[in-house]
Amino acid sequence: MDTWLLATLLGLGLAAATGLRTFLPLLMLSAAVHFELFGIVVGDSMQWVGSTAALTALAIATVAEVLADLIPFVDNALSLAGTVTRPIAGALVAWAAFSNLDPTWAAIAGIVVGAPTALAVSTAQTGTRAVSTATTAGAGNPVLSVVDSTVSFVTSLIALVLPLLIIPLLILFGWVGFKGYDRMRRARRARPA
Repeated sequence: MDTWLLATLLGLGLAAATGLRTFLPLLMLSAAVHFELFGIVVGDSMQWVGSTAALTALAIATVAEVLADLIPFVDNALSLAGTVTRPIAGALVAWAAFSNLDPTWAAIAGIVVGAPTALAVSTAQTGTRAVSTATTAGAGNPVLSVVDSTVSFVTSLIALVLPLLIIPLLILFGWVGFKGYDRMRRARRARPA
């Protein structure tokens, strides 16, 4: 990415996607770099992400994460662990987006842009899973898992192909999150004491 704006949008989009799936956005970035897709080029410090070894390892990790997340209660453990791993992955993908800059500035930009974005999305997802587990005894969680995987994939694809659409997409995420929180808050107030 040649401009700060496109690098920021790519980093934000991929980081938001890592808030739902730790490895899927990294896999998609790895494939884009490895196969030279969508004009995605990373700097020397991040060339490893496009290696065959990274592509293979990320593919295996993605399949394992997606399948494990379909199992009720295992998905809750993954969401909890994701509170730590997803901000790290978010910082990593954002760092890759900025990797044509000086390596120190790229790392700082990755941490500032990627980690908080991934943490915010991951925290919302963890809360949603907890509510789903409590209200459906985990039966609704596989549906949420499929939605999370789909949204992570689509968000990553948009970030890679049309990064200018990331801001409206993140606004939509925020609005949906706010509406969900507001509905949950009103439902709690409506319960008899």
